Amino acid sequence: MIARHAGGIALVSAAIPGETVEAEVERMQRGTVWARTTRVVTASADRVSPSGDWACGGNVFSHIAYDRQLAIKRDIIRDAFTRIGRMATPEQLPVARSPVDGYRMRARLHVRRGRIGFFREGTHDLCDAEATGQLLPETTASLQRLAAAMTALPNASVVEVEVSENAAADQRVVHLELAAGGEPSRLGTLSAVEGITGASCGFATSHRALTLWGVPSITETIVVPAASGDLPVTLTRHAHAFFQGNRFLIARLAAAVLDAVPHGRVLDLYAGVGLFSAPLARRGTDVIAIEGDRIAAEDLKTNAAAAGGAIEARHQAVETFLAVDTPAGINCVVVDPPRTGMTKEALAGAIALHAARVVYVSCDVATLARDARLLADSGYRLQALEAFDLFPNTAHVETVAVFDRDNRS
Repeated sequence: MIARHAGGIALVSAAIPGETVEAEVERMQRGTVWARTTRVVTASADRVSPSGDWACGGNVFSHIAYDRQLAIKRDIIRDAFTRIGRMATPEQLPVARSPVDGYRMRARLHVRRGRIGFFREGTHDLCDAEATGQLLPETTASLQRLAAAMTALPNASVVEVEVSENAAADQRVVHLELAAGGEPSRLGTLSAVEGITGASCGFATSHRALTLWGVPSITETIVVPAASGDLPVTLTRHAHAFFQGNRFLIARLAAAVLDAVPHGRVLDLYAGVGLFSAPLARRGTDVIAIEGDRIAAEDLKTNAAAAGGAIEARHQAVETFLAVDTPAGINCVVVDPPRTGMTKEALAGAIALHAARVVYVSCDVATLARDARLLADSGYRLQALEAFDLFPNTAHVETVAVFDRDNRS
């Protein structure tokens, strides 16, 4: 939370707007102070007892009542569009709610001295993921069994664990990331772990993944609600492939994109494994889907093949595709870039297509607002804005922004 002192800005953790707190300064840099609340002098009516360690990864808003969390996230979005994007947001800005406990289908955890957990904010100190409630109890139990199994392999050099499961939690896979110089063969004797249906390993510097046991992929059917009726889509995804992590809102997010995309040819940039392409194709829309990550692109091609030719899937960097190919007749561009937003080259290439509509899915409101300004300067106007609380108890929020091209542009 932001406070001001002696003309400078203080970023105070574990506080709520409107409170008076005592805080300990942890560091200072260029007029900005980072501080941690040590005592609440005047508490907000929205203060609650946090579950577990509030500083344990993904838990920093757990001291705030959930309705207030949603209001704060709405304010964060409006502030970013006003301050960075220099534009007003629509009067209606809904933020879809999520259950707080057990919402995560995907998580990246760290391995230290035989334990698997999250890092405390701003440190490399391991903390207990189970206490935060983000993961299902069976997920954390499976990870504990995995940690115990790996203690028999002291030279395996596993430093990170990616866990991914389906919404029903009856498929659960892990990808073990090895330290530089680690030897994958040392994991050859790792036995299958109860509660984990498949496992792979690899290095952070490589997209190659070695299967250890089972099938390190998940195949599940997501039922996407649509105006014409529910659209069931079946998606396969590897443990190491990016996928949205909230089991409760995944279908609603896909539905919001589906509803925002008009009929006509669609270009899906940063398509991942096809979360948006697949329901669009199921609806009868022709889609060109571009994904730069090799593992996700392989899953995308598998999922596109199941769509009966309605999806043209390509493994290519977005910037490269837009520089060498200008597909004709694109009526709408869907983008779901990483937290850093679109590169200048990617955004310029997307704008050059002169599509009637751009649907921008973002997990970072600052980069979304930055790119929204560039879209506005290029003749697009913000038509609609909707948010989804994919990350309860954190300051993060997923946003779907719809931009229409001014016919005069």
